[in-house]
Amino acid sequence: MNISPKLLLNKLIETGKVAQKEADKYEVESLKKNIDIDQYLYQYSDIPRIEIIKALSELQNVPYVDLENSPVDSQALGFIPESIARRYQVIPYRFDSAEDAVYLGTADPFNNAIVDFLEKKTGKKIVLALAESDKISRMIDVSYSQSLSPEVRDALKEYSPVERTKKNENIGLSISEAPIAKIVSTILEFAIKSRASDIHIEPEENRTKVRYRIDGILHEKLSLPKSIHEALISRIKILSEMKIDEKRIPQDGRFSFNIQDEAVDLRVSTLPTVDGEKVVMRILKKTGGIPPLVELGLRGPQLKDIGESIVKPYGIILITGPTGSGKTTTLYSILSRLNKPSVNIMTLEDPVEYQITGINQVQINPQAGLTFANGLRAFLRQDPNIILVGEIRDRETTQLATQAALTGHLVFSTLHTNDSATAIPRLIDLGAESFLIASVLTSVVAQRICRKVCEYCKTFYEPLPQVRENIKEVLGPLLPKSFDSKPLKLAKGEGCAQCNNTGYLGRIAIFEVLMVSANIDKLILKEAPAKEIENQAREEGLIMMKQDGYLKVLDGITTIEEVLRVAET
Repeated sequence: MNISPKLLLNKLIETGKVAQKEADKYEVESLKKNIDIDQYLYQYSDIPRIEIIKALSELQNVPYVDLENSPVDSQALGFIPESIARRYQVIPYRFDSAEDAVYLGTADPFNNAIVDFLEKKTGKKIVLALAESDKISRMIDVSYSQSLSPEVRDALKEYSPVERTKKNENIGLSISEAPIAKIVSTILEFAIKSRASDIHIEPEENRTKVRYRIDGILHEKLSLPKSIHEALISRIKILSEMKIDEKRIPQDGRFSFNIQDEAVDLRVSTLPTVDGEKVVMRILKKTGGIPPLVELGLRGPQLKDIGESIVKPYGIILITGPTGSGKTTTLYSILSRLNKPSVNIMTLEDPVEYQITGINQVQINPQAGLTFANGLRAFLRQDPNIILVGEIRDRETTQLATQAALTGHLVFSTLHTNDSATAIPRLIDLGAESFLIASVLTSVVAQRICRKVCEYCKTFYEPLPQVRENIKEVLGPLLPKSFDSKPLKLAKGEGCAQCNNTGYLGRIAIFEVLMVSANIDKLILKEAPAKEIENQAREEGLIMMKQDGYLKVLDGITTIEEVLRVAET
């Protein structure tokens, strides 16, 4: 790009990306090599490429677009054929219906010839924005080849809001027919192929955006015209057996969907917002089975401790962590391991997420009077061996769960606490007597979920000395013996098509398994604070969640950044 080296370097100095001394050196070196300053900086400096591009866009007064964080706008893609996008290296990323303008990412935002050509071809106003050339190529591959946008684009061409009002009965057509049904079907299929756990359909002032939660992180993947929002929500409501005309209050529903050999249940929730109704769909797979504890990330002493806890004939085992930390999956994995014809396992859940053959599963229904407390009271008359209570959330449920454990039942439940030791004071807050907790509490498992490094693009690097010291400090006596005798290599993902250029593919849990020993019983009896309980447990060999995460980092399973994201305390 023809821009004064001084201007670009001054802008980078202003934003703190380079020091004056380095800038002077870069200017001289680029002149010696006789190459443009931006090209020199890309090749020979440590300045992140994205920062150079942002500085260029500011200096040239053109918009900048980060394509990796922009969703696929099906309407915009529909105006520019793939062959033209590849020939001119442009990527349509947004359509503004108010301006009747298509926004394109390009490495050359001053190419007026492209603007003239595309304006004649499309009949739309063309606005060019500066983007990184390697990201443009990647986005062309992803946007035009992935299964989401072409089908949605074709369905949008068929869809007519006027027709829909004349033929309201068409909304109820099967999932593969009417245009709106095709769009819903495609959104669901893409979610299943992408391993998404949730789909968010969110209205905004001028568009509807679709986001997918993949490996615990939300990714915006699709932008739809606002004109189809109501029809889209109506379609989902019909499938979920909700009231179509009720838009003022939240609603809940459920439906099943099949794609090839995969069957999934979708738990659907609607919520009225200022721009229209928002829908979130939780995807619950019926096929594929429940992973064993080893696959979830339990190993070594932690797996041994859990194994010992769950074979006891009575007691309470608690799984703690925030929403979305995988507590239910861990509980189901344990129940699958204990599921034998000789035991009666009963669960009380809100809602029942996975159905397991051989286990009696009950969904609570507060409107009908079936609460956790009432259900648990009824369970005790059903001759159970093992009881799962979805969540201990009030005094009555706490006392009933304690009573069940005292009368010879093995009770599993969840609590919303940040770590394992805090669960004990929390039980006391909820009305359990400390001497009863000491009698029945067997173990407390705290957990979080980390993303795994993508196996397809995994590479290894040597970390900075301060990172090495941090690992040494956190792990302490758990540090492998070979740590000081050989170079430290940590894993990271470069980003590839398999992992959607994130560097992560799949998830694994990190755990903290607190076994209630005789010494911890004494602390419970005197209602000691959580920190004191934790210190005693650490003396007895408790592996903290962060330590378990760091051990998985040393094994090349995840990254330090992921462990700190979910387990930093």
